[in-house]
Amino acid sequence: MAGAAGQGFEPATGDGPAAPDAGRAAELRTAFEGLVQIRRLVNGPAGEAVPAPWELRQPSRAVALVLEASGITPSAADAEGRVTRTGYRVAAGPEPGRVEVTWTGPKGGGAAEEEQERLTACAAALERMGWVCLLYRGPRRRRFLEVEPPH
Repeated sequence: MAGAAGQGFEPATGDGPAAPDAGRAAELRTAFEGLVQIRRLVNGPAGEAVPAPWELRQPSRAVALVLEASGITPSAADAEGRVTRTGYRVAAGPEPGRVEVTWTGPKGGGAAEEEQERLTACAAALERMGWVCLLYRGPRRRRFLEVEPPH
C-alpha cells in the first residue's frame, strides 16, 4: 500500500511524531483490511485467527498495525526524542520474533498509573488477532507486554 509520498503505510510505533494527517484513517483501514485478507489467503483453515508469515518476519510492524487499527493511541515524540503524548510504544523484544509493548507518556503525565489498564486493553486487542501476550513488571516496577506468535 502506498502512503502519501508513495511509500508503504507505516503503522505508529509510538516513537515518532503524532500523525494528524487527515488521510491516515483511510490508509490505516486499508492496511488493516489487507492484513486480514492476507491471513485469509495464506493461513488455510486458521484464516484470520493467527498471524500470517509476513507478520512473523516483521512482528513490531504487525503488532503496531493491530494496536493502531484497534483505536489505541500511540505515544508520540518530538524531534529531540522527548515523549509528547501518552500511549503505547512498540519495540523489538529481547529475542527475535518477540515484541515489547509499553505504555509511556510525558514525565509527570500519569502514564505509570494507567499502564496496567491500558496494557491489558492492548493485550486484548492483540489476542483477538492471535498473538500471545504476557504482562510483566520490569525495571522501576513499570509494566510491559511481551508479545509473540502462538506456538
